[in-house]
Amino acid sequence: MVTYRAAWILPIVRPPVAGGTVTIDGDTIVSIGEMAGGPVDDLGNVAILPALVNAHTHLELSWMRGRVPPSASMPAWASSLIALRRSVSPEPVEPIADAIGEARRSGTCLLGDVTNTLATYGPLRESGLRAVLFHELIGFGAPDPEALVRSAHERVAALTPAERLRLALAPHAPYSVSPALMQAIARSGSGRPFSIHLGESAQEVQFLREGTGEWRVLLERVGAWNPDWTPPGCGPVGYLDRLGLVNERLLAVHGVQLTDAELARLAEAGATLVTCPRSNRWTGAGEPPIDRFYASGVRVAIGTDSLASVEDVNLFAEMAEVRRLAPGIPASRILESATLAGARALGFAADVGSIEPRKRAALLAVQLPAGCRDVEQYLVGGVAAHDIHWLSR
Repeated sequence: MVTYRAAWILPIVRPPVAGGTVTIDGDTIVSIGEMAGGPVDDLGNVAILPALVNAHTHLELSWMRGRVPPSASMPAWASSLIALRRSVSPEPVEPIADAIGEARRSGTCLLGDVTNTLATYGPLRESGLRAVLFHELIGFGAPDPEALVRSAHERVAALTPAERLRLALAPHAPYSVSPALMQAIARSGSGRPFSIHLGESAQEVQFLREGTGEWRVLLERVGAWNPDWTPPGCGPVGYLDRLGLVNERLLAVHGVQLTDAELARLAEAGATLVTCPRSNRWTGAGEPPIDRFYASGVRVAIGTDSLASVEDVNLFAEMAEVRRLAPGIPASRILESATLAGARALGFAADVGSIEPRKRAALLAVQLPAGCRDVEQYLVGGVAAHDIHWLSR
């Protein structure tokens, strides 16, 4: 048992504590602010906070870092990615392991990772990080959705179990997955989180309302268009709602184009909106309306997306972008989005995301500058990896 003293303790579930202590026993938090016996390690001018939760990544695309140029149109950007991806099989493992190491060094303890190939499972199992792996399915014109889902479950079942890893199936997006396949995936979920790219681009909204535009052109070009599909004539959230998919399990990723009414519906259902602002700018999806996300009352989590569309997987850098886009949002809410909100959305809130007794001691100590008066504002302004130290994992 050891007690750490620091300039600041950030429990997340309550305001920061100046000059506080955290006591841990092995890998479990025992108490906050109470001396429980044993040695005291005074860490000095640091902030102790829970390790971060990156709620949306595509680690298997890590080999694409710097190889897919930014675009003003998301379908055009996706076309470049598809062409590059077809040039490599299987996904290189070393860049995946490098990205996982980068995430760990920058303070991440839990990932919501989307994988088409399951190539990230082995490296994540070896890393010791916690993760929900969303085995992503694509199939807009799939003739037998149930068979696709059964096959995916067989691939998942063949993996060696790992205590810290959980697996779930996930549809890619409304323009790449048929309604029947989305519903089949949801039925097979058994209460697991349900992640989908939703409301990401203006072209997606056009596709759902009219059945036209760049996404349809791309589907036709790659031979995936289904001529029997009828556009629902509504927005992305309304479409999922008609399919019975808007609920507390839903992780709606990106949401750049969602209206206030759509955000209110997500909030009402207890869903989570996962924002990845740096990636949105790179892919041409646009800048997410961060202020409106928080004003709607929806749970907001934060992800970095893939290294094909962002410079790094440092969630502190992503928080800094959230702060830049929405300087009026309290820093405490941004920190909650990068910790407890993501843990709740991924189903790990009993273990990580806040500093509370009986939770896992996945804790960070972040070096603070001399004279730091607002620790929360400092932490959401961007923290370099060399100032981040793990107390326990």
